[in-house]
Amino acid sequence: MRRLSVLLPLLALMFTGCGVSADSADTVRGPEQDPGGTLTEANFTIKSILEIDLDTSTATFPLHKGYGPDGVTPVWFIITEASDFGIAHDLNVNFAPKLVNMSIGCPQCVQQTTLTTSPGNRFGEAAVNFKGIPDFSPTRVLKPGPTGFPPLGAQPGAVGDDLYSPFIRLEGSEVVYNAPIVAVGEGPFDVTAHTNTSDRVMAITAEPTKMTVELLIIRGFDSGQEILYISTEASDPVAAVLERATFVPLLNQAPFLGGDDFLGSARERIFLFVNGQTGKDNPESQGLAHLILDGHAAEDANLDNVELLQALRDDGDALNIQGDFPSLANPRFANAYSPLWDAQVGEWTPQAIEDGANTRQMDENTILQLVVDGAVTGPGGSTFGAGGFVINCPVLGFVDAAPEAPQAADPFAAQP
Repeated sequence: MRRLSVLLPLLALMFTGCGVSADSADTVRGPEQDPGGTLTEANFTIKSILEIDLDTSTATFPLHKGYGPDGVTPVWFIITEASDFGIAHDLNVNFAPKLVNMSIGCPQCVQQTTLTTSPGNRFGEAAVNFKGIPDFSPTRVLKPGPTGFPPLGAQPGAVGDDLYSPFIRLEGSEVVYNAPIVAVGEGPFDVTAHTNTSDRVMAITAEPTKMTVELLIIRGFDSGQEILYISTEASDPVAAVLERATFVPLLNQAPFLGGDDFLGSARERIFLFVNGQTGKDNPESQGLAHLILDGHAAEDANLDNVELLQALRDDGDALNIQGDFPSLANPRFANAYSPLWDAQVGEWTPQAIEDGANTRQMDENTILQLVVDGAVTGPGGSTFGAGGFVINCPVLGFVDAAPEAPQAADPFAAQP
């Protein structure tokens, strides 16, 4: 078994703490309702998703088949975004025009792939031939620190090879797709310790007549609303462990650090807190220490781990805050969405903690105003901003209401 030892080289320096149900009202979680149930399809942003189950914190995706670089080993992937509006809607996935910038300054950040069609194919998709794939055999390890975060040790449970990127372009096309690989091999698939599957795979069926995969979802916020997403890759090893994602350092070269909505950027912002409040029954809990201490983050995620699943239902995720979202009313912001999130790492100041200002946050502009007010800094009192790593986090939908507009004005926006 291949193993990767990690001594928290980057993240520990930055962190101190990334089927369709009926449309009845009781299927959607409200502010005072139990966080379970099956989410209504109207709340999906990826319309190809078959089901989002809030009881098991899983989303069921169509599964697609490809082959690894040897041309023989099967690989299994999902599709979550496309950079072309028409194709995104044809495939019922998120439209993410920023992905067209992915190869600027980093040609290898977009994996060049080809298609193979079965002889006599009459109605069905072609297989994608990948040049790079993940290795899911390493054992995921997370050793909590005295206060949860930073951890005493961390080792990703999956590592991409030198050619692996989830962002692919088919030979002869300019469209960029987000197509993370979630399993490798013929099976049987290990959905308990995840030796040949992603650490978020909870169930997988690769039969030709039924190809589906259930992935563990993540809860977070955007513009004051609770949203759902998954995490598939991260460019930092500790982030990969915390996100149960594949470690792909190559993605750190994607354009560009701190890019957000600037010319040529493929990134969008996500906000993380390293020292938010903790406690599984605390409505103000949020952040990486909370994820580790209250979200069973050191344990393997599987359907048999009912305590972990219950913790996630009870807001045990880090509850990160994302920036632009596909449902935002202003197309300028809706079309700025990207699944490649540029981590903005925040730390509450001692004074903010003493004043009780370190409450749960749900809106990026509100956080930026806290930065301006001096309540939030970068780790160790450093200047707040891009933390130096990215996470591939496709959004899946929203729980109660669609994010429509930020809750506060952007204090860094250009003034008339």
